[in-house]
Amino acid sequence: MTAPHDLAENLRHLRAARGITQARAAATAGVPRATWAHLESGAGNPTLAVLTRVAAALSVTLEELVSAPRADVHHYRAASLKARTRQGVVVRNLLPDALPGVQLERLELPPHSRMVGTPHRGGTREYLTCESGALALTASGRRFDLDRGDVVVFRGDQPHAYHNEGGRPAVGYSALVIDAAPVQRTSPPREPG
Repeated sequence: MTAPHDLAENLRHLRAARGITQARAAATAGVPRATWAHLESGAGNPTLAVLTRVAAALSVTLEELVSAPRADVHHYRAASLKARTRQGVVVRNLLPDALPGVQLERLELPPHSRMVGTPHRGGTREYLTCESGALALTASGRRFDLDRGDVVVFRGDQPHAYHNEGGRPAVGYSALVIDAAPVQRTSPPREPG
């Protein structure tokens, strides 16, 4: 496929998914309907300004408009996802399609194990949650014990380590937002009573 054909297919798909006509999409983007039709035909050669308005009208990034179209649905078997073992811990990447600035990993820690994390770039935030078993995290010189469903948010650009001191495997999920903008802290939920 070529870039104009990728753009055309993406435009048709995105517009249809939103249930809007070419006329409405063009009006929202501030371009003539004939320009929109030309883009969807694969014969268009838009300027960056036009692409920016079209992306904004569809609430997508420029990358989503011009990249190769993705399948509507794709089922990835666990065995097809990249996995590695670090210090006895199985780390599986859960994002088969690269998402800029985001990593999502499943961590399976055997009983009585510890994995030292690798500090990431400055500005990185990490979100760690426990799915099963009991995890502990050491970060900022403090220890955090996580039970099922608990979440710890911390700067990912500092030394940190994951622990399972229990007698059964523990599973957690780590979401990394690399070079994240400052996150507004929300107040923890209040205890009843």
